[in-house]
Amino acid sequence: MEPELITIIEGPTPDFVPNYQGLVQSVYEGPADMDVALCQLRTGNGEDIRDRCLRAWQEGRPVRLDYPDDLRLRQQVDVVALRLTEVDEGELLLLWVSLPGQMEDVGEDESDDDFDSDIPF
Repeated sequence: MEPELITIIEGPTPDFVPNYQGLVQSVYEGPADMDVALCQLRTGNGEDIRDRCLRAWQEGRPVRLDYPDDLRLRQQVDVVALRLTEVDEGELLLLWVSLPGQMEDVGEDESDDDFDSDIPF
């Protein structure tokens, strides 16, 4: 199935803010270890984007955010939920996306979990 794309054509790489709310995490469950993050985008055609996404989800198709990374290479992440809201500057699209699970303590020595290792003798 062809995914529905929300494409960021210009501008900086979006910020993905980790979302630690259990309710949002429970929306996306699957075989892979994924984290849910929030991404906020200003848009001029938010209702059209929302309608296309809702139609895709009703048809059983995935919705993906297509964006340039820091090296300006195209990347895609799955959108698991969205909300359209108004702010003073215009329409704001709130996207909850699934990101590959990240190891928080990468590179730390496993012996840090051993409480007896702090004993000097």
